[in-house]
Amino acid sequence: MSSASTTTAGVVLLTVFTIAIGGFSLLAHIGRRLPGYLDNPVRRGLWRAGHAHAGVLVIFALVALLYVDQTDLSDGVKGLVRTLMVAAPILMPLGFFLSVVRPSDTKPNKLIWLTALGGLCLAAGTFTLGLGLL
Repeated sequence: MSSASTTTAGVVLLTVFTIAIGGFSLLAHIGRRLPGYLDNPVRRGLWRAGHAHAGVLVIFALVALLYVDQTDLSDGVKGLVRTLMVAAPILMPLGFFLSVVRPSDTKPNKLIWLTALGGLCLAAGTFTLGLGLL
């Protein structure tokens, strides 16, 4: 694994700390029966989706990083793929969380587009990586 991929993997692993804090926060909302979570199905659903997407996408990004250096892509494109693969597990959960940040929010605000942007990063990164591996 190249030093660039190793550094990128280190950054991705550091995001696991924020995922753990998010999980603790969700448990605190449930355990303390804080208003605005259990009684708000939209917020509850989006926050659960954000936490789940973060965990799955971090694992996916780490696996994808193992393959980046196996391609014949240029160094610039490899760097782009690494960036796109790290952006997805950051942007998608942020969109889920920040779109209903207030306990009284009953519908997502405009920040839900971060989720779509993260999805585009994921799609572009995986497509480029897949082509590079063929």
